Amino acid sequence: MELNDANLQTLTEYLRKTLSPDPAVRRPAEKFLESVEGTQNYPILLLTVLEKSQEDVIRVCSAVTFKNYIKRNWRIVEDEPNKISDPDRTAIKANIVNLMLTSPEQIQKQLSDAISIIGREDFPQKWPDLLTEMVNRFQSGDFHIINGILRTAHSLFKRYRHEFKSNELWSEIKLVLDTFAQPLTELFKATIDLCQTHATDINALKVLFSSLTLISKLFYSLNFQDLPEFFEDNMETWMTNFHNLLTLDNKLLQTDDEEEAGLLELLKSQICDNAALYAQKYDEEFQPYLPRFVTAIWNLLVTTGQEVKYDLLVSNAIQFLASVCERPHYKHLFEDQNVLTSICEKVIVPNMEFRSADEEAFEDNSEEYIIRDLEGSDIDTRRRAACDLVRGLCKFFEGPVTGIFSGYVNSMLAEYAKNPGVNWKHKDAAIYLVTSLASKAQTQKHGITQANELVNLSEFFVNHILIDLKSPNVNEFPVLKADAIKYVMTFRSQLPKEQLLEAVPLLVSHLQAESIVQHTYAAHALERLFTMRGANNSTLITPTEMAPFTEQLLNHLFKALAIPGSSENEYIMKAIMRSFSLLQDAIVPYIPTLIGQLTHKLLLVSKNPSKPHFNHYLFESLCLSIRVTCKANPDTVSSFEEALFPVFTEILQNDVQEFVPYVFQVMSLLLEIHSNSIPSSYMALFPYLLQPILWERTGNIPPLVRLLQAYLEKGAATIASTAADKIPGLLGVFQKLIASKANDHQGFYLLNSIVEHMPPDSITQYRKQIFILLFQRLQSSKTTKYVKSFLVFINLYSVKYGAIALQEIFDSIQPKMFGMVVEKIVIPEVQKVSGQVEKKICAVGITKILTECPAMMDTEYTKLWAPLLQALIGLFELPEDDSIPDDEHFIDIEDTPGYQTAFSQLAFAGKKEHDPIGDAVNNPKILLAQSLHKLSTACPGRVPSMLSTSLPAEALQYLQGYLQAATVQLV
Repeated sequence: MELNDANLQTLTEYLRKTLSPDPAVRRPAEKFLESVEGTQNYPILLLTVLEKSQEDVIRVCSAVTFKNYIKRNWRIVEDEPNKISDPDRTAIKANIVNLMLTSPEQIQKQLSDAISIIGREDFPQKWPDLLTEMVNRFQSGDFHIINGILRTAHSLFKRYRHEFKSNELWSEIKLVLDTFAQPLTELFKATIDLCQTHATDINALKVLFSSLTLISKLFYSLNFQDLPEFFEDNMETWMTNFHNLLTLDNKLLQTDDEEEAGLLELLKSQICDNAALYAQKYDEEFQPYLPRFVTAIWNLLVTTGQEVKYDLLVSNAIQFLASVCERPHYKHLFEDQNVLTSICEKVIVPNMEFRSADEEAFEDNSEEYIIRDLEGSDIDTRRRAACDLVRGLCKFFEGPVTGIFSGYVNSMLAEYAKNPGVNWKHKDAAIYLVTSLASKAQTQKHGITQANELVNLSEFFVNHILIDLKSPNVNEFPVLKADAIKYVMTFRSQLPKEQLLEAVPLLVSHLQAESIVQHTYAAHALERLFTMRGANNSTLITPTEMAPFTEQLLNHLFKALAIPGSSENEYIMKAIMRSFSLLQDAIVPYIPTLIGQLTHKLLLVSKNPSKPHFNHYLFESLCLSIRVTCKANPDTVSSFEEALFPVFTEILQNDVQEFVPYVFQVMSLLLEIHSNSIPSSYMALFPYLLQPILWERTGNIPPLVRLLQAYLEKGAATIASTAADKIPGLLGVFQKLIASKANDHQGFYLLNSIVEHMPPDSITQYRKQIFILLFQRLQSSKTTKYVKSFLVFINLYSVKYGAIALQEIFDSIQPKMFGMVVEKIVIPEVQKVSGQVEKKICAVGITKILTECPAMMDTEYTKLWAPLLQALIGLFELPEDDSIPDDEHFIDIEDTPGYQTAFSQLAFAGKKEHDPIGDAVNNPKILLAQSLHKLSTACPGRVPSMLSTSLPAEALQYLQGYLQAATVQLV
């Protein structure tokens, strides 16, 4: 794409169309942009539109498109096409910082993100001047530019907070500190001075306080891994100023908005985080400053109001106290009973209250409420922080703290009992207090795994929780109902089974509640209970125990999806999946009705997939319906195909990328159920599956390979007779996969199925070319993974076509090649083969080479006979060799089998492991003994003499054992 006005105009028009609400306009425009993103100058054109366009909306759209393009394509993955040319990469890095700094804030944020994505790959090695370019701009004195630099630095260094320690990381952080720490400290001091100079200028203060917040965030990132020497030497400067800022109160910066945190709150929140980091990690160096921070933060907590805008500040301040009280040598600060009472009374209890803002979120913004409350992303909520502080205090003062709170819990419950209709929030706080007091250790899988012995959970359940679960009106006091459901879910591992069984039908009835939070919690609680394990690893709750409620459970779950606001509720769909999985055969009578509802739902969500988890559980539920029903009656597979194929066709025709890999998996599952023929509806789709465009997307590869394997297993003869012209296309897929380190194993899966199932004469003409391709890859890049797959393939070939055919095809490519392969690959590497079936294939294949290949007995290959036999005995008796050469340890995660960026494996579409040899050979050791016996009778005396002269004693001993077990002798 040339850099000219015509192309700029075209690009602008397509960008405009991508903003259209009409999919008929938007989708083709997105497809066009996707099709040209590999061409040179495309990113430069985007940046030119961003810089020169007169329309703000086009500039922002161009910035977002550019950032997403960088996100998808900047990283260079081995074997994948590199979509950004080197000149474009250089031009982008040369211009982007300047462009970012001169753009309005909305665009600045997008470009800043793009810089950090590029930086993650290229900084510091391939972009050494990035930091100096940034630091030099600090001198400009223009805070729009300075804040742009700080924002970029923040997104660049933020990853230091969660990276694993490594020499590479240390040297990068050292480089950053050497260049950045001093200028950042100078900027910090200068900005604080400017705040005093402009103390009465509200506009200047807003910009300066944004800078201070960003500087504080950078401080956190740069100090996270270890305490840098520079910051230790300058601790006085930083901590004194942090302390002053914590106690600062500037009337001009106070906001009237009750919801949105102001600049002052954001800055103080970050300072609390920084202080907590030092208190936790560098307590010795921080000790001189700690008491004044404790005092300042305590005062902050006691004087800050209940408004939502203070939530982040209050929760970070409480988290600071929580991190201090857990450290043994700060214990003395909290030992006094009065201090504990004061903390409980003034900090914990007030911040556990259910405020009107929480009530609003519960009713009107349920999705966010659930994410915060259930999934623990409520790290910035007051309740979560107060709960963490309770846990922290219980570490050293469990008795006194439990005593103080028991009093509070009883008085709250007494208040509630006086007038439940008005005082329900008191009970809510009491339940929350009990939960935080009782919870010591928790996991996602089991809920609370360790509880405070001083709290009787079972008694509290009977006296205070059951009553809300049993209430005849499920829509009354939804918050308390949700609390009761959450209590069961949280303490499921602590409550006795009979109480859980008592709760199940009650939870089923709460699925009908109008409140989204309430019926979501009910679905989630049931799903968690159904995954619990009892004795001998079976489910704790059995299908028999569920029998009385099965119909009601399924009914209510599907009805809940129709409640406004829950049409794509992932918790309900996950509960449907888990119910199917638990109930197994018990769902068969209901499937004819339910499959219609599931396919209808699939059709709706495929129009605009927006909830990946919901969609995943929906496909899992479809797989379970198929699996369970067809296990009982395989003939029902056709009724599933009738129901699903129209929707699948639409998904494939509209190329709904998120769903295509799922469709292939479900189709594989259906096709694998067919007995031994392949229906014509599948054959019609066969040519489509070989289209190169489908194989471009990494997420399609594993499910597509599996689907083609199912085609070969069920319909190889049909393919050979009616679609022989497609065989080159099939082999083209194999050729593409084998060339990639990331997907070569998938290429071998396909090749093994071709060899195993295709009629031999249908692929005769292609065999030699297949072997040549395999050798070319072996020579150009030999990896352990490739060699293991290669060994399995040649041995499968030996099993299928015979050892003579294997030897002849090798030697037809190049004389004596067979001997080279046996000597250089089979003998030294076979010990690395892993997996039961793979080892069995290799054992049977090598046995055939040893005993059914005359060339091994009568030519220069004879010297390899004993070493090959020894390697085979080693495969049987020695531990697997799982060593990997040093240069392969760092093959990227994208290059390892099983991991795919965009591929989601459906657990319930799982494929049974296939053994191509099957019952023909049960014990390969016996087969070896019998085959050697047969060989020795054909040429008497030869085998024993080769064994006695060339096989080590230990191997000989093992071999004697096999011969005895097979009751045969060598002659």
